[in-house]
Amino acid sequence: MKSVVAKRSIVIDKHKTSVSLEDQFWSGLKSIASEKQLTLSELISGIDHERQHGNLSSALRLYVLGWYRGPEPAAGQGLAPPNTHRASQPKAA
Repeated sequence: MKSVVAKRSIVIDKHKTSVSLEDQFWSGLKSIASEKQLTLSELISGIDHERQHGNLSSALRLYVLGWYRGPEPAAGQGLAPPNTHRASQPKAA
């Protein structure tokens, strides 16, 4: 399956910028924003302010990955969101 990278313009703190992400990540960000009752720009702005290093596209990918993987933080990033909205998963023995 081929992933299509889409470049989109967004506004972060009244500053217009472009971000390139695969369609699946854009879809994930839109779903997360909807669930958190935020606009896509508000969600991305929050992620941008929290990122420690790396570029915005990478930070967004890590955020989406952290959201869907569960409560453990993404490696080296404080970007993993709280996952209180999902049923807790049993711990491995």
